[in-house]
Amino acid sequence: MGWVEFDVLLDDVHSLKAKRSLIRPLVADLRRRFDVSAAEVDHQDLHRRATVGISLVSGDREQLTQVLDSAERFVAARPEFELLSSRQRLIRSDDDE
Repeated sequence: MGWVEFDVLLDDVHSLKAKRSLIRPLVADLRRRFDVSAAEVDHQDLHRRATVGISLVSGDREQLTQVLDSAERFVAARPEFELLSSRQRLIRSDDDE
């Protein structure tokens, strides 16, 4: 299993409604393009910031890394967002938490 969170700054957004009009298509594009679970996971009450998280499960660690890295490049390339940071983690079923 792997996940990544993207902390993004939204350009020229002045309301939560305008924010949703940018975040919803991003989440939908991530789901469709990379076949992952995706959602806005933090900063829901701020209109210029968002944290979007994605996760997926695979038995192939290389595939996990490739998909998560590709999704990060996809978010970073979107002109309406500034990618402030990303946090990625891979977890195995036998990892102790």
